[in-house]
Amino acid sequence: MGTHHSTLTFQTSGNCDMVDITSEVEGVVQASGFKNGICTVFCVGSTGSIVTIEYEEGLLKDFPEAMERLAPVEAVYEHHLRWQDGNGHSHIRAYNSCQELV
Repeated sequence: MGTHHSTLTFQTSGNCDMVDITSEVEGVVQASGFKNGICTVFCVGSTGSIVTIEYEEGLLKDFPEAMERLAPVEAVYEHHLRWQDGNGHSHIRAYNSCQELV
């Protein structure tokens, strides 16, 4: 059984910026030469996330608005009070974007 490792890098503007990485991941899978297996996609960092979502204009607008309702930027977060880094909302959003939004 073999393995294939690859690194992809994407630039975002932060705060709910969504990037469709489908074609890049497909390219890595094709380049691997494998016909069967598992592809694991991992995001380094605690304020980013990888989600499966229908990438279309309506959701590109709806998703950031939903995140603002769930974890407003201007709310007081204990994380921010402790570390003074102003990104408590980003940690909450990264976790919530991996969960089913009800």
